[in-house]
Amino acid sequence: MDVLLSLHYFPCIQWFSHLVKGNAIIEQHENYSKGSYRNRCQIVGANGLQRLSIPLQKGKNQQMPIKEVRISYDSSWQKEHWQSIRSAYGKAPYFEFYNEEIKSIFSIEEEYLFQYNIKVLHIIMEILELRPELLKYTESYKLLPPHSFDLRNGISPKANQQIIDPLFNPITYSQVFMERHGFLENVSILDAVFCLGPELEAHLNQ
Repeated sequence: MDVLLSLHYFPCIQWFSHLVKGNAIIEQHENYSKGSYRNRCQIVGANGLQRLSIPLQKGKNQQMPIKEVRISYDSSWQKEHWQSIRSAYGKAPYFEFYNEEIKSIFSIEEEYLFQYNIKVLHIIMEILELRPELLKYTESYKLLPPHSFDLRNGISPKANQQIIDPLFNPITYSQVFMERHGFLENVSILDAVFCLGPELEAHLNQ
């Protein structure tokens, strides 16, 4: 079964598990929705879950076509995001192997959020050595897509919007601050990249 996904900023492990299995279709004709992972992600820092958000240009972004939503560079958010990632994962087993590739993302100044997220996705796919042909996009917007499991808004930071995903089986792995916070599941793929390294693809396939 195909799984319909919105394009997120550093998507979570659940999101990538569908991409790796080859059943993901990315929605490119939807409207932007506030309070979603489209412009934010969650990493695990010393104090627990930490949200990283891409600021958007002022105006009415809600219900604007996703490809028209513009990023704001009025603040130094890219520098701040990288500093947070380095602080959270500097002692992770595979930080030294992948940090330069991840850092390169924060030198990109893409005008549109959707295009920026695509570039983020490509870099993560290169790290995971995933085939480019895994990327599939919708041809038009369908409110009730036939023969697809609709997770466009079902992978959400809002508990009341999350949809139970019978195709995803979260598996515990060792996190940097696990002794302090316990295992925090389904955070950004960044967590698994730095903690699992080359074992990540096998983990996602489970």
